[in-house]
Amino acid sequence: MHKPDKLYASPLDDLIDFRFDERVVNVFPDMIQRSVPGYGTIISTIGILAARYAQPNSHCYDLGCSLGAATLSMRARINQPGCDIIAVDNSAAMIERGQQILASDSTSDVPVTLLCADIQDVAIEKASVVVMNFTLQFIPLEDRLALIERIYQGLKPGGVLILSEKIAFEDPQQQNFQTAIHHDFKRANGYSDLEISQKRTALENVLIPETLSSHQQRLHAAGFGFSDIWFQCFNFVSLVAIK
Repeated sequence: MHKPDKLYASPLDDLIDFRFDERVVNVFPDMIQRSVPGYGTIISTIGILAARYAQPNSHCYDLGCSLGAATLSMRARINQPGCDIIAVDNSAAMIERGQQILASDSTSDVPVTLLCADIQDVAIEKASVVVMNFTLQFIPLEDRLALIERIYQGLKPGGVLILSEKIAFEDPQQQNFQTAIHHDFKRANGYSDLEISQKRTALENVLIPETLSSHQQRLHAAGFGFSDIWFQCFNFVSLVAIK
């Protein structure tokens, strides 16, 4: 069903902004494994964190769920009565393929609702776990605080936000090092310099990374009293924030 990622393997005369369309859906599992260091560890640990923080009679949200990898990881480990998962993505192609993947999953009977919607329009209510796995970076900068505030308000006391992001660095030398080593990681996974360059161009107006301190300050401003880094590899970080 899924193909190797060759989207940027040939020179493209007209590089359009990156979109999560049918072309990306077809190669997405390969693309993300080869592009995001530690992705498998992040996904499996999201399930472990969800098992700890999921509460009875609550919702767990996967905001920007793509094909539902985090959803499935949570579903396999959550064991609380009356707890369900609401997975949201604004890509119809992602949701359609995600439905097919979910239908073939027999590891758990935790109810899952897949919604094709803008996460900024979805109500967050009675939540014990909210996951944003490389999602916030695609939201306009000026809208990010309001979204995190809505998530905080929708979380039950003791609820958790798991936030994974590609980050930027204030120090130019550190930024150059982290970018270079990430590109080496992608080359080691079979991407050519052309593929790396063309994808970077396609993403530069779509994926806007921020510094770690910017994320931490926003979480604090939204009301979270505690946040911590639980994963970092190169310029990829995952944070946990508890209400």
